[in-house]
Amino acid sequence: MFTGIVEELGTLESVERMGDSARLRIRGPVVTSDAGHGDSIAVNGVCLTVTEHAPGETFDADVMAETLDRTALGALAPGDRVNLERAMRADARFGGHIVQGHVDGTGELLSRVEHEHWQVVRFSLPAALAKYVVEKGSMTVSGTSLTVSAVSGPGATEPWFEVSLIPTTLEATVLGALAAGDTVNLEVDVLAKYVERLLAGRGGGAG
Repeated sequence: MFTGIVEELGTLESVERMGDSARLRIRGPVVTSDAGHGDSIAVNGVCLTVTEHAPGETFDADVMAETLDRTALGALAPGDRVNLERAMRADARFGGHIVQGHVDGTGELLSRVEHEHWQVVRFSLPAALAKYVVEKGSMTVSGTSLTVSAVSGPGATEPWFEVSLIPTTLEATVLGALAAGDTVNLEVDVLAKYVERLLAGRGGGAG
């Protein structure tokens, strides 16, 4: 489990294609400082397993075709920056919200509005995920825990949501360098999905 508090901006060093999968090598001195074989590290919000590592330098992770197809990882190229976060320790502070590292879908950056000390950024949202997103709720965008500041109305044909980003977030995550049309990984609040499931089981429906 993760919290969506990005620990460092890493760099994708290489991509080795292996038929229906790929092996990524990522440089991240902070997250590899105490990494071990089999540890979990979130890469742009995708939970990956460390298969090889050089402490304080790089780690390797194998990514299957399902993950490459359903997330934005498949579009990455060597030299691209990525958000990195180690799995949360049980004795650590819970700084963001519950993040599983299981991407629910992808969205595109639609627009940025500059303000004096922050930016309002709008992302597209798959229609199937729109019911889980509420104003002031939590959303994970490429591994970054964010608060939804605005959301499209019920039944919108092209759903969207907005987040307000402070300078620290813009500088310390990949979100600051995104351009219109760039794809991001989205993970909705898992609590919303559990509530839906529980209500359906009681005959209350998903609505």
